[in-house]
Amino acid sequence: MAEVTLTKTRVRAGVWEGVLSTPGSTKPQLEVLHLEQKMPGLTVSELPDQPGRYAVRLPIPASLLSEGVQTFLFRDAETGDRLGHFTIITGVAMEDDLRAEVDLLRAELDMLKRAFRRHCLETSA
Repeated sequence: MAEVTLTKTRVRAGVWEGVLSTPGSTKPQLEVLHLEQKMPGLTVSELPDQPGRYAVRLPIPASLLSEGVQTFLFRDAETGDRLGHFTIITGVAMEDDLRAEVDLLRAELDMLKRAFRRHCLETSA
């Protein structure tokens, strides 16, 4: 039996959007939790001419955007099964971000390569 899947399509104008695919034709009961609290405003609507597929929209309240990492968990309200999540990082300094660390390492490696090449040219002449 196919399982229920939730796929993010985009975040636009403060609204998370995705598509929920289900094996049956029964509209699933979803809920979104943030810090163990249910989020208001979640809408699940059937996509036209696509049985078993639903558009999912969740407005992200600005009041929840605060320093650090905020995680939102989608789950089946009836079974409690986790269907997906998304994370928003705000106010964290870039040097604390792993991607920033990798970028910094790349920049330092490029600098070392240039210095090594210059050294090789100077000593071979």
